[in-house]
Amino acid sequence: MDVLHIAVTLFLIIDPFGNFPVIYSLLKNYKDKEKLPIIIRELFFAFIVMFIFIFFGKNIMDFLGLREESVSIAGGIILFLIAIKMIFPNNEPIFGSENELYLVPIAIPMIAGPSLLATLILFASQYAIKEVLAASLLSWTLSSFIIIILLKFSKHIPNRVFSAIEKLMGMLLISLSVQMLLDGIAKYLHF
Repeated sequence: MDVLHIAVTLFLIIDPFGNFPVIYSLLKNYKDKEKLPIIIRELFFAFIVMFIFIFFGKNIMDFLGLREESVSIAGGIILFLIAIKMIFPNNEPIFGSENELYLVPIAIPMIAGPSLLATLILFASQYAIKEVLAASLLSWTLSSFIIIILLKFSKHIPNRVFSAIEKLMGMLLISLSVQMLLDGIAKYLHF
């Protein structure tokens, strides 16, 4: 039962349905044959980061002198920049040349974001590692399946639908990024 509870929580945090329009917008300048390998690579990177944080997250943050607040603030800033480009698009890719879409922002912070990583650290301290690992694999697999299926069917959906969703998701992403920033600042200031 713990594995299912953890998996559902992680799945909701990963939010593949909410993240897909953002991921799709990041991939819009790529050819169709390039999109699937990029998504698979980024999903794999996200799972590696999740795996690392399950086992070593607390130690890494302690070693670097990082607090959860700083990770939340950094993630908020990155998401804010992505959201601005979604609302006010131009022909340039979000992160410079098209070859730069690597690890950031799809794997981190879209899939394995600060809230997911912080939750993994918390679960790893509360439950058995094998339960957290099994739940992570389950939630990641389901999220990956959903993202890949949505990518496959995205060509049957008119571009204007994705454009409208992209702008809407940009507005929501700005709200989420500001909330991440405020949460990080509030935790830092102990409000």
